[in-house]
Amino acid sequence: MSSALSVYLLDPAATRALVGSRDDQLLEVIRDSFGDQLAHDDDWFRHEIEKGAPTAYEALRTVVHGGPFSEDEQHAFQYGYAYKRLCELTGSFLDNSCFTPHRGDWLSVVDKGLRELGITAVSVAEFGYCGLPKPLPWTYMPGCGVWTPEQCAQALEQFEETKRKGHAPPLEPEVVDAVFDCIGWLRHAESRPGFGVIGFVS
Repeated sequence: MSSALSVYLLDPAATRALVGSRDDQLLEVIRDSFGDQLAHDDDWFRHEIEKGAPTAYEALRTVVHGGPFSEDEQHAFQYGYAYKRLCELTGSFLDNSCFTPHRGDWLSVVDKGLRELGITAVSVAEFGYCGLPKPLPWTYMPGCGVWTPEQCAQALEQFEETKRKGHAPPLEPEVVDAVFDCIGWLRHAESRPGFGVIGFVS
């Protein structure tokens, strides 16, 4: 079974603030402009919805209003995907070609490559954890993680320090490509003060 990593350039604090914002105008724009995507997702999760899970729009509205969330843990995934949709609609999608699809422990392999280059401030494997903002309920899928602006800046400084030392560890070509995708994300964040990276594994 393969997984996908989707990454977005965003202001993490502003994005978290959408949860519980009660921004009905945002919800109206999403419903009017992305109704086909919502319907597609409802069809994809039809069996879960028939068992009581919220629809894509219902989950989105619940996230924007900060609750109330279903008490059934089996429904929590819909709120995670609703938050991912907010990131899709308010952020900039970053190139994920080295990460989608991926199998097994690929994210950990890339993290090892980052560490070989002295980069420890960020981790792609952490995008697979449940870093959804409160009060969203815990869910295994989708995984979510955040690279804050401070972490991005520190990671770039670590990379620059490695370059200054002339350290060039032997890495497999595909790992090099993935690592430099990550460096690209960091540089995008550097160009937008206050911006970081939010990633989802699904």
